Amino acid sequence: MTTVGFIGLGIMGSPMAAHLVNAGHEVIGFDVVPESLTALTEAGGKAASNVAEAVTGAEVVITMLPNHPHVESVVLGDDGVLQNAKDGILLVDMSTIRPESSLAIAEAAKAKGIRVLDAPVSGGEAGAKNAALSIMVGGDAADFEAAKPLFDVLGKTVVHVGPHGAGQVVKAANQLVVGGTYALVAEAIVLLEASGVDAKTGLDVLAGGLAASRILDLKRESMVARQFQPGFRIDLHHKDMGIALAAARQADVSLPVTGLIAQLVAAARAMGHGSLDHSALLKVTEQLSGRG
Repeated sequence: MTTVGFIGLGIMGSPMAAHLVNAGHEVIGFDVVPESLTALTEAGGKAASNVAEAVTGAEVVITMLPNHPHVESVVLGDDGVLQNAKDGILLVDMSTIRPESSLAIAEAAKAKGIRVLDAPVSGGEAGAKNAALSIMVGGDAADFEAAKPLFDVLGKTVVHVGPHGAGQVVKAANQLVVGGTYALVAEAIVLLEASGVDAKTGLDVLAGGLAASRILDLKRESMVARQFQPGFRIDLHHKDMGIALAAARQADVSLPVTGLIAQLVAAARAMGHGSLDHSALLKVTEQLSGRG
């Protein structure tokens, strides 16, 4: 049994924390939303009243937060993780943030004798609920091995991808591919329907050929039905595309298609679709074609 301080019990963090409880670990969680704390206690975990309480005594601290300002505040703040955690703990940030933020946190933690991994995830709400996440981990190999039993509770694909920050770079690559695939599936639906072809039938064929993808497997029926209940919101994908573009600038490479996808995601958000699932890129494509 490991004592885990879990900070961030949102749409992803809540089921992840529950899986750790079910695996026999002691989980002490904190979130600013009271209902999230109630869900944790009902799952068998313990609720903390603040970050310090969640961290004190923990052997591993996991953060699952929306963006880098939240992570930096929770980890580096006066009442944050680094000020309250004991020496030698392992801090695992499973949020999706800028690689440079992960590097800065790792450096600050090293000065405090705290080990750090950046371990963003892919799979959305369904992956979190089904313990089927893909977890891409940056940091020292020995720390990865120490954390792997916890990762194995949460995901099915768990890979050490490189040093600090590498997990965030791989996640950025994941998000640009996911965004691009959604955009192309959206265009396929618009083309099929405008041509008088049944979109469901057409996508069923695509899903069995070279165009097959997890997105077609999981989302083609809901997209055709225009059901955009969020598993991963446009607002968050907008943030992630910004991370991808910033990473491209940092690496001094040109990613023109990524730039276009980022603009489509930004357009979806500007149209008021930020709270919808990222498959709602279909609504942007429809509007551009005068079919919205």
